[in-house]
Amino acid sequence: MVKETAYYDLLGVKPSASAEELKKAYRKLALKYHPDKNPDKDSAEKFKNISQAYEVLSDEKKRHIYDEGGEQALKEGGGGEGHFSSPMDIFEMFFGGGGGGRRRKENKGKDVIHQLGVTLEDLYKGSTRKLALQKNVICDKCSGKGGKEGAVIRCTTCKGSGTQVILNQLGAGMYQQIHTSCRDCGGQGEKINPKDMCKTCQGKKIVQERKILEVHIDKGMEDGQKIFFYGEGDQSPGLEPGDIIIILEEKEHSVFRRKDMDLLMKMEINLNEALTGFRRTIKTLDDRILVISSHPGEFIKPNDIKCVLNEGMPMYKNPFEKGRLIITFSVKFPQNGDIELKKITELEKILPAKQKADAPADAEEHNLVDLDPAYERSKRQDEYMDEDGGMPRGGQRVQCANQ
Repeated sequence: MVKETAYYDLLGVKPSASAEELKKAYRKLALKYHPDKNPDKDSAEKFKNISQAYEVLSDEKKRHIYDEGGEQALKEGGGGEGHFSSPMDIFEMFFGGGGGGRRRKENKGKDVIHQLGVTLEDLYKGSTRKLALQKNVICDKCSGKGGKEGAVIRCTTCKGSGTQVILNQLGAGMYQQIHTSCRDCGGQGEKINPKDMCKTCQGKKIVQERKILEVHIDKGMEDGQKIFFYGEGDQSPGLEPGDIIIILEEKEHSVFRRKDMDLLMKMEINLNEALTGFRRTIKTLDDRILVISSHPGEFIKPNDIKCVLNEGMPMYKNPFEKGRLIITFSVKFPQNGDIELKKITELEKILPAKQKADAPADAEEHNLVDLDPAYERSKRQDEYMDEDGGMPRGGQRVQCANQ
């Protein structure tokens, strides 16, 4: 027996859960509540709690302490076992994002973000794409100094701050203080004698370089999912390079639509197929051919929904587990005149009996006609007929069309 089950409840598993069951539960919940997908406060707190629960339960020693004495035992005893890692560190370590995760440092450069259009086939089968981009790198010629050794001096105008303070008098005893970029050094806080300036980077300390990234799209990845290339962002002297972040952008597919792990599609069948059974083929995203069929006596109604198990999208990081292929059916009925009148009598004998109308002798008989959408508009126009009883404005009156 365990003293508390709160951590197990957070992950939706039993206290007897195996390491693999814990891992699977955390994977599903971490992806669902990750701040990148759910930026609201409640999701962020949920993400933090499930990460904390997984950190404890995935560690054999911590799990034993928790089972014996609950969360309080982790905080009070166990040699500092109450200290928890960053939820993002746990997430990155779990999903292989850079070997244990990296916390953002204040002296780190900006990240570079690129969107990459991918097809549903790419996300289903997995793919490798090459992405060419321009990035800033530290100049090799001057090692990021901008010139010869000692050529860079601090700007005396701004005293190395890169900004100047200008006072504008607005009136008697009234001044306006404006902070602006230093004109002498261009906001750099330092100056370089043109004679000693590096000819390769022109004193900028960085040069542009063409970088080819090989982006691996794993099976089951989703629209909006991020792929990180740590330390591959722009370089700048004195700063740790930022990251390059690739955001996947799923393109619309002509047949399938994705919903989580399921694939959705529509299929039109005719009335004969709906009543007597059908046999159709579907080409999958990995070019296999599926044969689906219904059996005689199994009627398909308009908007009926059927599914094929294990033919949906593969699960990310566990591609052998797949969702469902969900098919919504529409039934195409025959057009007027498609069936000969003599065969309609035969159909009447096969199909369920018609409902008889119990009408009195003085009931009025009417035939149905097709609805003309312009008819209602024509009726409204009648209200604006000319005073002398002429035609309504807008043209000739349109009524229901007889077939």
